[in-house]
Amino acid sequence: MDIVNPEIERYMAGRSARFDEPVLLEMEAEGAERNFPIVGRNVGITLEVLARSVRAHRVIELGSGFGYSGFWHSRAVGPDGELHLTDGDPENERKAQDYLGRAGLWQPVTYHVGDAVTSLNALDGEFDVVYCDIDKEGYPDAWRAARERIRIGGLYVCDNVLWSGRVLDDEPGDTTKAILEHNALIAEDERYVSTIVPTRDGVMVAVRVG
Repeated sequence: MDIVNPEIERYMAGRSARFDEPVLLEMEAEGAERNFPIVGRNVGITLEVLARSVRAHRVIELGSGFGYSGFWHSRAVGPDGELHLTDGDPENERKAQDYLGRAGLWQPVTYHVGDAVTSLNALDGEFDVVYCDIDKEGYPDAWRAARERIRIGGLYVCDNVLWSGRVLDDEPGDTTKAILEHNALIAEDERYVSTIVPTRDGVMVAVRVG
């Protein structure tokens, strides 16, 4: 995955030498064991830089796994921010609490075990960033739930290999259909202002809400 956003490139060049925390290396090793296709340092840095670019104080992740993306979002919001993680597996909550706690990043984090969209709907107020990493068949429901919860100028970020209309041969038909429906919903939405694609292959997409 090639990073093409100049701000992210500068950030990586200036900070990469400091990303040697033992806990982060453990998390990345677990991601590799689970064969997560886009878990990696570049994705994490991208999430942090995007959140920092809108001075994010309140972030929610729809689908957080064992807390890898939460590591980077927590760095972005800082100890005075507010980060909500959601996942349907209690074991992922336990792992996230352990990882982020040992990294000294647990203080601003609340973990919600259950359906991601339900967890979002149960919370009050707006968010600076809504990050969507749930099963792609749920993307349309995620946008419908998130669109009114993002502050003006905030971001909706998703891992979306089909944003440019490129359909992968190994994508199941239902998944492809759901992602294309999701993209069409955003493009037709009056709150959709602009798209940021920080990677050449379109894996990471951020939609600015107005």
